[in-house]
Amino acid sequence: MDNVTGVNLKDQLVDRRQKLQSVIGDSGGTETLLHLLTEVDAALEKMGKDTYGMCETCHEAIEQERLAVDPLIRNCIDHLSPKEQRALERDLDLAYQTQNALLPKQHLTVGGWATAYHYAAAGPVSGDYCDLIVPQDEDGSLLFLLGDVSGKGVAASILMSHLHAIFRTLMKAKLPVSQLVEQANRLFCEGTMTKHFATLVCGRANTSGEVEICNAGHCLPLLVRGNKVESIPSMGLPLGTFCTGEFLSKKVTLAPGDSLVLHSDGLSEAENKSAAQYGEERLSALVGGRSALSPQELISACLEDLTNFLSGAPRTDDLTMMVVRRV
Repeated sequence: MDNVTGVNLKDQLVDRRQKLQSVIGDSGGTETLLHLLTEVDAALEKMGKDTYGMCETCHEAIEQERLAVDPLIRNCIDHLSPKEQRALERDLDLAYQTQNALLPKQHLTVGGWATAYHYAAAGPVSGDYCDLIVPQDEDGSLLFLLGDVSGKGVAASILMSHLHAIFRTLMKAKLPVSQLVEQANRLFCEGTMTKHFATLVCGRANTSGEVEICNAGHCLPLLVRGNKVESIPSMGLPLGTFCTGEFLSKKVTLAPGDSLVLHSDGLSEAENKSAAQYGEERLSALVGGRSALSPQELISACLEDLTNFLSGAPRTDDLTMMVVRRV
């Protein structure tokens, strides 16, 4: 565990201990609270001996994403007790249900824009972020977002939910896209441990066909005009890298039939059995040659091509695609 993460966790545990002691002092302490205090003390003792984060059974490192969610766990996944295994299964099932509930409506059409997306976790839950927001007080505009939180598993999915809440809340401020991402970055950074970050594409599509788009360190969005494809460059660091920073946006105008294709690196960096990556060039060639397809058909064609490319190799990362088309 890196020094910064260790310091942050220790501070959190010390704060938790103080709160527990206060509650126990006021109420006399239930068996559950006293047991929890013992668990916190044991974790702090391990930190003092530099043995924190090691499995008590096999003495190997516990999964970092699990420690980030619960700093009091004592064993790695391979050495959970039957009771702990059942609890983990319940947590994963709840996380899966919660994450699915946060996904936007499929095939959303508003203000002259048609959309489709594909969202697939590599495991029970995903660290990819996907959202479509129709502001109630903006006539026909559409906000689209696609991002990727660092890490995997439950910890990444929790941060994905954090991003979802941030943007849904900030929408009420009616900010330009660049300022919206700037404010989201500050909130995400202040509410997240230092090692975590999120790449993100955020755009607002207006009824005129104009799109203001900001790319914060994410895979390059593709602007498809017939068989011509151009990429939109990154204009800022990922969210969470620094709490203050400037995020620039770019404006493009789409004619009827033009599309924006967004994706996570689970597509472009997918590897076949020869360790070759699917790549941006292959994706650009495919969407340029299939631009007449509907948004959903275009996504299906990309996924079919990816399956053919993988030729049976397993998919190891979350994969998200989104198409936003001017109709």
